Amino acid sequence: MSFAVINSLGCLGIDAYGVKVEADTDENLPGFDVVGLPDASVKESRDRVRAAVHNCGFEFPPSRVTINLAPADIRKEGPMYDLPIFMAVLLVTRQLDYVPEDSAFIGELSLAGEVRPVKGVLAMTIQARDLGFRSLYIPLANAAEASVVDGITVYAVEKVEEIVGHITGRRELSPVAPDDFPERESNAAPLDFSDVRGQEYPKRALEVAAAGGHNVLLIGPPGSGKSMLAKRLPSILPDMTFEESIQVTKIHSIAGILPPDVKLIRQRPFRSPHHSASSVALAGGGRIPGPGEVSLAHNGVLFLDELPEFDKSALEILRQPLEDHQITISRSSGRITYPCDFQMIAAMNPCQCGYFGHPTRQCTCRAGAVAKYLGKISGPLLDRMDIHVEVPPVEYKELSDSRPSESSQRIKERVNKARRVQQERFAGTGIRCNARITPATLHEFCRMTDDASRVLQMAFDRLKMSGRAYDRIVKVSRTVADLDGEDVISSQHVMEAIRYRTLDREYWRN
Repeated sequence: MSFAVINSLGCLGIDAYGVKVEADTDENLPGFDVVGLPDASVKESRDRVRAAVHNCGFEFPPSRVTINLAPADIRKEGPMYDLPIFMAVLLVTRQLDYVPEDSAFIGELSLAGEVRPVKGVLAMTIQARDLGFRSLYIPLANAAEASVVDGITVYAVEKVEEIVGHITGRRELSPVAPDDFPERESNAAPLDFSDVRGQEYPKRALEVAAAGGHNVLLIGPPGSGKSMLAKRLPSILPDMTFEESIQVTKIHSIAGILPPDVKLIRQRPFRSPHHSASSVALAGGGRIPGPGEVSLAHNGVLFLDELPEFDKSALEILRQPLEDHQITISRSSGRITYPCDFQMIAAMNPCQCGYFGHPTRQCTCRAGAVAKYLGKISGPLLDRMDIHVEVPPVEYKELSDSRPSESSQRIKERVNKARRVQQERFAGTGIRCNARITPATLHEFCRMTDDASRVLQMAFDRLKMSGRAYDRIVKVSRTVADLDGEDVISSQHVMEAIRYRTLDREYWRN
């Protein structure tokens, strides 16, 4: 046989596609070429495969071997093609008589023939099933994430000899099963709102944010508990659905940050990049674009502490993902779209020194410095923050109070109840929470009393709000009404939503 084909897969964004690894030999001078738009790591497969063939007791042919990765118009990245190239070499040189046509192979090889983990196995396993493959051979370290996919037999191996033995009938492998990987319990103590003393007003704002999926900006002096509050938001968010878990796990797998013993991410992500993060770190990128922080926070929370300290160009990158809930990255290798439907929680001091408006400490900033500090954040970005609230310093009597605060579990029960109301309201519309209500359906889903309309009009005129700020207030009012179990938005609901627009007040603008 001078020609052979082995099935494999590749990833492009969060989606996978089928790859045909074609091998051909001829009697020209010895050589080993890989074609089909391979990147540097794929080209290096030649040396890894050649060494693995020798060290596993096989013979590398003394003729020219050409490997083609089809389709040839998509750039191939990463070492995942080592294993299928190895199998193709054995097949084309007749050291292996037969490889099932309905099987696929992915994995990196060591020089000794060990099969090492690769990125994106969950997405590739799903695609392998959808393409009709009956069996898939993957690295043992990737077995957990592949075990959640039904409809395909997955074999996880440590060495290539195991695959050869299974195909030739000398050693039978056991397929991967979901029960092989029980859910892992976290040893870390859960963050709970019961740990927070005082701050009832900010906690209520975060409850509203969790119930409606709203973005939040926390403003307060150093030590007031802004980060403490933000880090506890995931504890009151609704549990992820299976589909949401699959999406998050695929993204983390493609990024290469999925722990080897985790088959599905069940907790909503909480990403907290440092304020020195670049635009590429937030949005994603690279020669073949990978997911950034906005995509790693998909279905979870993106927390930006010290918001004005972020580079302005990096912050402006967030405007489109916050509006469209997906981000498209264009490079010479192509365009890739990643989902990024996240809640953004940001925290900042009220001024450079941190004590503007503090009840006991004097602000040392010069005249106009507060407006300049806030000016680091553009108006369009602030408009995309549904809620911005002040987090005041905690008083001694609150810190010394030994009575436990309300637990996250109690708050989450109210959040879940409000979310169930929204699920019924938005059934069949594609809208999943109040924050995602479209402009075309705003008045349909956000009916309010005449008194509520008058209050909103007065606030709109007095605060000189933008159209986007108006939409945000209406949506937050809808969430407050849902928490109260009301179908129609009343003036009390609107007034509470207006109180969550701190930076719209003249006190801050001047």
